[in-house]
Amino acid sequence: MNAFLPVLLTFVLVPLTAFAQFTKQIETILGPLESNAAPGAAMLVVQNGKAIFQRGYGVANLKTHQKIDTETNFRLASVSKQFTAAAIMLLVHDGKLSYDDCLTNVFPEFPAYGRAITIRNLLNHTSGLPDYEDLMPAKYRETEKEEVLQIHDAEVLKLLEGQSAAKFAAGSIWEYSNSGYVVLAMIVEKVSGQSFGEFLQKRIFAPLGMTHTIAYEKGKNQVFHRAYGYARKASGWREHDQSATSATLGDGGIYSSITDLQKWDEALRLHTLLTEDEMRPALTPVVSAHGQPYDPEGRPAAYGFGWFLNPYRNHKRMWHYGETVGFSTAIERFPDNQLTVVILCNREDLNAEALALKVADALLGNER
Repeated sequence: MNAFLPVLLTFVLVPLTAFAQFTKQIETILGPLESNAAPGAAMLVVQNGKAIFQRGYGVANLKTHQKIDTETNFRLASVSKQFTAAAIMLLVHDGKLSYDDCLTNVFPEFPAYGRAITIRNLLNHTSGLPDYEDLMPAKYRETEKEEVLQIHDAEVLKLLEGQSAAKFAAGSIWEYSNSGYVVLAMIVEKVSGQSFGEFLQKRIFAPLGMTHTIAYEKGKNQVFHRAYGYARKASGWREHDQSATSATLGDGGIYSSITDLQKWDEALRLHTLLTEDEMRPALTPVVSAHGQPYDPEGRPAAYGFGWFLNPYRNHKRMWHYGETVGFSTAIERFPDNQLTVVILCNREDLNAEALALKVADALLGNER
């Protein structure tokens, strides 16, 4: 697909002068990423249900020099969590789960501390589960090896089953938890009788026409038109695409493109998969008994199911960011403004969230 074509088709959606000013601002923000020899980013802007800007900048694969375009697939990292949450919500819709079911209802062999942890606690980061990265055996930290040994979701569950207590009483504290979302993926598998990736494909990706979005499992499937992750070093760009935790799925293992994420955004806007009432729990901020929650960056946070919910400059917002080796991603949705900005980067020196908000400012500036 010609990356510039969607831009040319959008003049009918916004006034010509306003669009010209907007594109000028966008080029100021993302134009420096245009390159034939460096990784970069893909950006999507949706307003009033229409893509008004979508384009790739830079290179997806420095070995082949394949350029980033609208169909390039990036590892979403923690932006994946909204799909994990949606999978659980679909099982609740099916009557196979309740948000008040406890962990030991699904996994009877889980230690006694799991009796107090509900599905809701896992979804909104109040479970108290230990961080699995702190529990990983030393073999996963041997970075000198040519190929990094990776931990998988089932192994994370086993590590958590080896613990005798939670970090804190479930529901008492908000603490961002990758462990919780890995366990949610395992719950999807146990309750549905399908692998996590199969469930996502059958219930979310295929129905929405997200034809190239997958939960990537090395040796089992393939990411087509893939962006590889990179880190900037003194000697130049180095591929930095996988780590010991890159194989877990529920907390960050989904790959997608801005083309497919536009379809996801439309499904959220039109309530295609879940009704407005069914989505309400996901968009209700958890209340912490211990005061204001803070996100991993130390900022005040509000969180539902797979979405941060704190507003931006008085604009209602549902959003998430993702950071992992080689990638930085963000989706910023402003429902009352009918505006969505998605930025996917395959270089870890960029802050996709900050870039997305700069782009949003260009359209929200006159509405404040």
